[in-house]
This record gives sequence, C-alpha cells and structure tokens, in this order.
Amino acid sequence: MAKRAMMEVVDQDPVASLRILFGRLLEDAEIGAVLVAQHLNKGGVPMPALVTDPERFEYADPLAPAFPINAAKIVSRLSRRPAGETVAAVLRPCEIRAFIELVKLKQGNMHDVLLLGIDCPGAFGNTDYARYVEGNGSRSSVDFLTAAIRGKTSTEDGLDISPACKACEHPVPENADVIIGMLGVDVKSSLFLYAGTPRGEELLSKLNFSEIREPEDRRSAVVELLERRIAYRDRMFEKTTEATADLEKLTAYLANCVNCYNCRVACPVCYCKECVFLTDVFDHEPAQYLRWARRKGILKMPSDTIFYHLTRLAHMSTACVGCGQCSNACPNNIPVMELFRTIAACTQRAFGYEAGRSADDEPPLSAFREREFSEVTGGKD
Repeated sequence: MAKRAMMEVVDQDPVASLRILFGRLLEDAEIGAVLVAQHLNKGGVPMPALVTDPERFEYADPLAPAFPINAAKIVSRLSRRPAGETVAAVLRPCEIRAFIELVKLKQGNMHDVLLLGIDCPGAFGNTDYARYVEGNGSRSSVDFLTAAIRGKTSTEDGLDISPACKACEHPVPENADVIIGMLGVDVKSSLFLYAGTPRGEELLSKLNFSEIREPEDRRSAVVELLERRIAYRDRMFEKTTEATADLEKLTAYLANCVNCYNCRVACPVCYCKECVFLTDVFDHEPAQYLRWARRKGILKMPSDTIFYHLTRLAHMSTACVGCGQCSNACPNNIPVMELFRTIAACTQRAFGYEAGRSADDEPPLSAFREREFSEVTGGKD
C-alpha cells in the first residue's frame, strides 16, 4: 500500500501551509529547487517561478483558480539535460499529463524531476480570473477552493471555470510522485498527501509524515465530480461534432481565425522547433491568391486558416491532454479546445491510447502492431 499522510493546515489557510511544505522540501528533502505558481510583484496572475530560497515562497499560490500557462514545457526545459539536482514541480493534473507526453517525445526527462500533483477543481480563463480576484481580495484562492470542493465553481456575477476544466475527467493527478489531495477533505484543517511512486514514498518518509488511512469521503467526492464532468464532456462532444460536421460548418466554426498561431504557441505538446506554417511553404505568390479568388469570386484572407487547424489536428490529436490553453490564448474566443478534445477523443480511442496516462505507453504510430486496424487492412484479429 502506498504511503498516505495528513498534513495539518495552519490558521485555516491551506495556501500558507503549502508554502511551509515547499520550504521544507528545500531544507529537509534534498530538493534543489521548487517550480510553483507564484504571484509576481505581490499581485497579478500567478506564474511559474523556480524557487531555491526557502524564504521566497511568500507569494506562492498553486491553489489559485488561474491557469495562464501550461508549465509542462517549462519542466521540459528544466529536465531535457541533467542539471545535477532534483527539481520539485508543483503541477496540475493536465500539466503532468502533458509533461509525460513530452518525455515520450524525447523533450524531457523524469529522472531529475519530482512531480507534486494537486487535486484540481478547475480554473478561470485569464480575463475572468482578473475579474474574480478584483472582487475577492487576498483570500480568493481559499474562497474558491472551499466552494469548488462543494461543487460550486460559478460566482454570483456569472464567472465560471473554463470549459476545458468542466470537461476534464482527470481532476486527480494519479501519475504524480506525490499527490496533494483536497477532494473529500476539510481543507481548512488538513490536506491529504499520498505517494504515487517509490520516489514519492521516500519523500514523505524524509518529511516525517505519519501514515494514515484515506479519508472516508474522498472516494465518493472524486466519483461525484467525475460524473458531473463526464456528463458535461459528452454534451460538449455532441455539440461540437454537430457544429463541425462538414467543411462548410467547420469553415464557419473557424471563421474568426486570424492565423495568429497563439494556440500553437500555448499548446504544451506542440514541440516542433520550426513550424511549417512559419516557413516559406505558405508564403504564396500574389498571383496565386488571385487565381484562388477567381475560382469562387471571393477568397477569405488569411487563406490558410482551415488547413492550419487541420494540420494541427493531424499532428497533435494523439497527444492532446485537453488542458484548454489553446482556447485560453485565442484572441477571438474561438472554441479551439472543444474541437481538439472532440477529435482527440476519437483518435486516441481508435489507437487504444490515452495521452499522459503513463510514460510506459508507446505513442501511436511509434510502434508497429501487426493486427492494428484489422477492419481497415483486412487482416485477422
């Protein structure tokens, strides 16, 4: 049985208690640095920060309902070559799953990274988070967390967590070294810690946490949350499938795309050093645009928006973890996440694959399976 422990919360403030825990990682657990979301300049959206001084966690806030960046790419940068020290990365479940995909794509390494995963009740989009914090003061993270655990993620003035979070069926970071559990727990009195790997067990032993049983309400709380999210996800899939059922509908769905490529930059598993859409392959001659325009009498500009998204879908649907950063980065509020998640669900189901589940799973198309897709090839099962 994996090691389980309960961490006492100080002054009914789980954020402050986690800051103490992070300081102990540097002082007592032989961790070289901690990567954690932190309010920079005493305010604003919390951004990933690499902390090496135990006294510099005063603005760390991994429980803030904000998600301005998927930190998987940052962990990738910190781990792609040996650093000589272990970095503890405090991540959301979708960030861990994205990092696992990057490891399988040879963009990172798990040897020098200790993954601390936190139960995720969801997060607001960037602009909504700014509005939420403005009206909720310094305890906004704790206020949101306690409400979200009870199933209330929307506010009285209409703010709600992002659609990606509503549709996420992975609120618990099961593939982390240490899971910081909050579902089914009174977070103002204690936090539930349990090891997901032998490295996690070693860490909890170093920190001298006494072993306990899993909280009685945790399992039912997770199941209840999953039921709500899966129901939302399935409705989203149905709606998006109908909205993009043919080329005409897909064109209307993506009509506001301006080829800013923000979704590509924000995607944690889109890792190419040079994107084909930034090369001269799509630097068409003026005469070519005129020829295209003459075919139908009109040509939308920029002209390659549909092809861009179809190419991204072909490249990334097997690795998509549904974090929603593509939609979060879109300046024109195109529901990119809904499209990618819908297609990714079909693609990954066809390959019997789940992105980010395990570093031991071989990515689709990376290994030959003799009887794969026998209904297409005509081979026997």
